[in-house]
Amino acid sequence: MISFVRIDDRMIHGQTVTRWALEFPCDGIIAVNDAAANNPVLKAAYKGAAPEKKTFVWTLDHFKESMEKVLASKTNYFLITKNPVDMKKILVDFGFKPSSIKTVIVGPCNDRPGAVKLGNNQSITPEEAQAIEDITKAGYSVEFALLKDNAIGNWSKFRSRFDLQ
Repeated sequence: MISFVRIDDRMIHGQTVTRWALEFPCDGIIAVNDAAANNPVLKAAYKGAAPEKKTFVWTLDHFKESMEKVLASKTNYFLITKNPVDMKKILVDFGFKPSSIKTVIVGPCNDRPGAVKLGNNQSITPEEAQAIEDITKAGYSVEFALLKDNAIGNWSKFRSRFDLQ
């Protein structure tokens, strides 16, 4: 079962494990990122960031193969991707539909060339903006929040800054 969905370029870190776990029930974390899942050092670092939680670092393909088991599980998992494009693949392209989830939270997204700054430590590229648009078209609300009490707004506040389809 998925209790929380987040996009965070740091994926698993203290803020995720401590602050967000207070807001939403969490027994474990599923981080989905091909580069991290295929790098033993990164994978170990992410797992080490949440030692008291059941933590998985999976490729997109592995998630797709396992998503029905995740939905059927009685364990409460956070689902986290490093970027909006990967989350769009999961929620839209793969058709993953966690029944209790209506909101996707976007956390830190570092400044990068070509990215539009939306707020402190929250910048997205045009490709990521299109992925977020597609996620909202699939019926999800997208909220930008480093922490629950520090949200900068919903996607509707920012979408006009991008040329979207």
